[in-house]
Amino acid sequence: MLIYFAIVIPIIALLAFIIFRKKTNTVPVSFQKLDKPLRKLLDSRVDYYHRLSNADKRRFESQVAVFLQTVNIEGVGTEITDVDRVLISSSAVIPVFGLGDWKYRDLLTNVILYPDTFDHEYQFEGNSRNIQGMVGTGYMNGQMILSRPALLKGFSPMSGKENTAIHEFVHRVDKSDGATDGVPEQLMEHDYATPWLSLMHKEMHRINQGHSDINPYATTNEAEFPGRSIRILFEKPAQFKEKHPELYEQLSNIFRQNPA
Repeated sequence: MLIYFAIVIPIIALLAFIIFRKKTNTVPVSFQKLDKPLRKLLDSRVDYYHRLSNADKRRFESQVAVFLQTVNIEGVGTEITDVDRVLISSSAVIPVFGLGDWKYRDLLTNVILYPDTFDHEYQFEGNSRNIQGMVGTGYMNGQMILSRPALLKGFSPMSGKENTAIHEFVHRVDKSDGATDGVPEQLMEHDYATPWLSLMHKEMHRINQGHSDINPYATTNEAEFPGRSIRILFEKPAQFKEKHPELYEQLSNIFRQNPA
């Protein structure tokens, strides 16, 4: 009998442990830890994060941490600070926060921060420097260049509806299907594509007629329209929903967020 209990009890204990592990790990949740100083910067500098629930804040922090682990951020002519890291990674996470575990790992390798605006030759000194952000093409594919003044201004209370960094990350998401054409096909269910294009062209016409508050640069081409409108969606969601209810609904469906 003693031998029986000596064999059976450990087996029962092992089975109980396995069952307990299965129950507790049915839906595994793995969050990457973000350093406390960076979390404080998120709360003080990123209004989008500040408005989230505690559970979503934790998920946002995790996605920021993953971005910082997988995408290199470097400065040219300037040193990278924690504020730079927080604002760049937040700009990356905000547009894709509703898309589950979206990662930029295969789409973006480097974000390069310049101390000022730059030109088409990537020079940040001299005349004709009016570029604040750019997603690289050709030999610069997989790179993004941002101007620090534009990055900081985008998260300033005085920024209005302008957030260059979010704008450029929207371009990067749009380009994930191989074309920067204003239709992020990897995110957009087929049923949304035609209504979105129709609505986009309708609003571009309104902009050209002076009947819209969206920056006229949005009518440059179809690729620019989402970048201009989406950054208003995330920076001024209530205002955007009130003034552009159809656009708000379409973009909320595409990016699976309801920021207002």
